[in-house]
Amino acid sequence: MTEPAGTFEPVRIGLVSVSDRASSGVYVDQGLPALKEWLGRAVRNPLTFDERLIPDEQDRISAALIELVEAGCALVLTTGGTGPALRDVTPEATLAVAHKLMPGFGEQMRQISLRFVPTAILSRQCAVVRGKSLIMNLPGQPKSIRETLEGVKTEAGDVVVAGIFAAVPYCIDLIDGPYIETDDAICAAFRPKSARRDVK
Repeated sequence: MTEPAGTFEPVRIGLVSVSDRASSGVYVDQGLPALKEWLGRAVRNPLTFDERLIPDEQDRISAALIELVEAGCALVLTTGGTGPALRDVTPEATLAVAHKLMPGFGEQMRQISLRFVPTAILSRQCAVVRGKSLIMNLPGQPKSIRETLEGVKTEAGDVVVAGIFAAVPYCIDLIDGPYIETDDAICAAFRPKSARRDVK
């Protein structure tokens, strides 16, 4: 039985879509709506989103990440700007504000994408910790965002490749962030038994 949202700790999440063309109005950004839709289904806590849509400029991306961390976002997700093109500088902007590197997230993102396209090896997505915030770079396409967060499943719902979000709540526990609960049907968060608690 699903518990009412009021029993869960509120979580503030920063969302940054990085795109020259979307930020200038050439086309409608799809990254921010995709992130909000998936998180709204997967996370049981009450969520507050702090959104940014900015061009591929390293200094502006880094400034936005620092601003969102200082605003109290336990999790900051970026979308776009992670390839090898000259204007793709999201990883550089992310690494520039890092206190700790979390390379396992990037490794797993590429493993997920390699199930679909060989060009996944061109992705430079990374994750870092700054203060008490986890910052992660995600792909730009809605389908890829969902697959990266949720993982790859069979038609029966069995997990073939684990999504990265399964490890996010425990990571945020370890950096003294809020206790995040997920909907197991979408993405079951993994915690050691000693780290689990009943949410009342």
